[in-house]
Amino acid sequence: MYRLVASDMDETFLGARHRVPPANIEALVRMRELGILFVPSSGRPYGSIMDSLSSIDPALLEGSYVISYNGGFINCVGDPEPLLRTVMDRASIERLYRYAVAHRICMHVYTESGTIFTQFLNETERRYVANLSGIVELDDTQDALELAGDEEFPKIIFMDPVFDRAKELGERLRPTLDPQLVDITHSSNRYVEFVPHGVGKGTGLAHLADMLGIGMEQTVGVGDSANDLAMIRAAGLGVGVANASADILPFCDLVLGASADEGAFCELLEHII
Repeated sequence: MYRLVASDMDETFLGARHRVPPANIEALVRMRELGILFVPSSGRPYGSIMDSLSSIDPALLEGSYVISYNGGFINCVGDPEPLLRTVMDRASIERLYRYAVAHRICMHVYTESGTIFTQFLNETERRYVANLSGIVELDDTQDALELAGDEEFPKIIFMDPVFDRAKELGERLRPTLDPQLVDITHSSNRYVEFVPHGVGKGTGLAHLADMLGIGMEQTVGVGDSANDLAMIRAAGLGVGVANASADILPFCDLVLGASADEGAFCELLEHII
């Protein structure tokens, strides 16, 4: 019997406008009845994740955990103080931020307190983040690093609506970054993400499973994008939703017929019970 289901949020557990489909709420109720722990796992901050789940009964997440910042942070639900905290090298953040400013690249700069500074947003991205909490859009003259003060940064991401261009941007910047300090991944068919070396949703899941005394063979990892791949591969059962990107499908033990918008988790339960 699987004891822990870790799931990506956007385009996996959440449907359009970052909302929980009714079918997934039904699945959460059933998981609680079965004693299966549901753990949200996202690149977003803890507070933003919890805001996206605010429409559901808090009892469905009582006693659970949240894996945030691509596995860099772990929180108990209800406690904003992290059990695990990993942030980026400051010089690497400086280099990436200055490059983005110089080239006016649409970006999100994540602070450890949960504020997400966005800059040079295009209209597509502005609409996408409109329903997310913690977003502070800066004008061209403002400096995210100065506004953050002494705060640390768990990650920074660049956006391009043409995914191939986003990937090319990551590869262009890779030689300028120390591979012992920074890893590069992708998500949502538009982002290139820069995270601390060795941090991923797979390591976040492994840390949490170890804390709880749960064997990795008793875990399920569900996702849709490249930044979910480490979790999918690390889990006892790696699952992709129907809308998962083609690059992760070969590594999934199971690909669901339902998409994020359709609420794929009732189907997931049919397979894992």
